[in-house]
Amino acid sequence: MKRVKAACILQTLVFLQKPETGFSRERMLKINQEEFEHYKATLERQKTRYQIDDIAEQEDGSLVVRVRKQYNDNTDVSEYFK
Repeated sequence: MKRVKAACILQTLVFLQKPETGFSRERMLKINQEEFEHYKATLERQKTRYQIDDIAEQEDGSLVVRVRKQYNDNTDVSEYFK
């Protein structure tokens, strides 16, 4: 039998708007940054431990974010967040 002792999820998230909106790149970037801030606030409200590894702004106004986050809160996952 196997059992997961500790785990961490590494995600690459893309925050983007549909091109049909007709927004300028600056407007799309602002909307995507606000959406990303809302995502972080949700993680903090849920007391999920996380670490932002990378944020990249793309030419189309989207944000590509690499985030490492805690999988469960039952074990010590500090080794994943150095």
